[in-house]
Amino acid sequence: MKNNFLTKNAKPIKKLTVILKKHSGRDSSGTISVRHQGGRQKRYYRMVDFKRDKRDIKGEVIRVEKDPGRNAHIALIKYEDNELSYIIHPEGLKVGDKIIASESADINTGNAMPLKNIPIGVSVHNVEMYPKHGGQIARGAGTSAVVIAKEDDYIHLKLQSGEVRKFFPDCFATIGKVGNSEFKDEIIGSAGRKILMGIRPTVRGTAQNPRSHPHGGGEGKSGEGMHPKTPWGKSARGTRTRNKDKWSNKFLVKRRK
Repeated sequence: MKNNFLTKNAKPIKKLTVILKKHSGRDSSGTISVRHQGGRQKRYYRMVDFKRDKRDIKGEVIRVEKDPGRNAHIALIKYEDNELSYIIHPEGLKVGDKIIASESADINTGNAMPLKNIPIGVSVHNVEMYPKHGGQIARGAGTSAVVIAKEDDYIHLKLQSGEVRKFFPDCFATIGKVGNSEFKDEIIGSAGRKILMGIRPTVRGTAQNPRSHPHGGGEGKSGEGMHPKTPWGKSARGTRTRNKDKWSNKFLVKRRK
């Protein structure tokens, strides 16, 4: 049965939740900077521990919950000092399992440790880009990165996209692959459900009028009639937009393409 490991009727821990504000795609000046964002049901954000900075203290998984704010599930951990925290739920981690974040942790699913202590070939997730900054890489459902090399002062990881990137040896990562990889097979089913998720309709440019979109106008069903453009007249396909001098390029070993 799908997701039968989820704890039934689990209410989120009150002190680990906060109301998630809705900005509907508007920036600080109030103008729409991300289109197709709109009204949605009220959400409570679960404060997930991406840093895993509770070191050398064992914790037990007491339940696995669905998180409305992300496609991955989350696991509620109770540590030996009775503190509670949420972590991203790795595939295979069950209620009752023990985990720990430590320099010398075992290579077990859910344990967190520095990249320098993780053997080559092990899959990891929730990887830090800078030590003590908290995990930023491989946090989505079904994602992971693989340690493929250790050379000079860096650890090389192959990411889900195929990109190979250098990381600092002291960056922490969690062993295993993020669970709920079947989320992408879910069928939304209706436009109404999409609206409740906060996603508003996307209208084709050719279906609009010429004042609203360069592809608009014409009699009946007409094609684009030009090289594809954005609503603001810029080239929509094939034009490279990546900044060549991007600061993170120095950590790239191999591009994803």
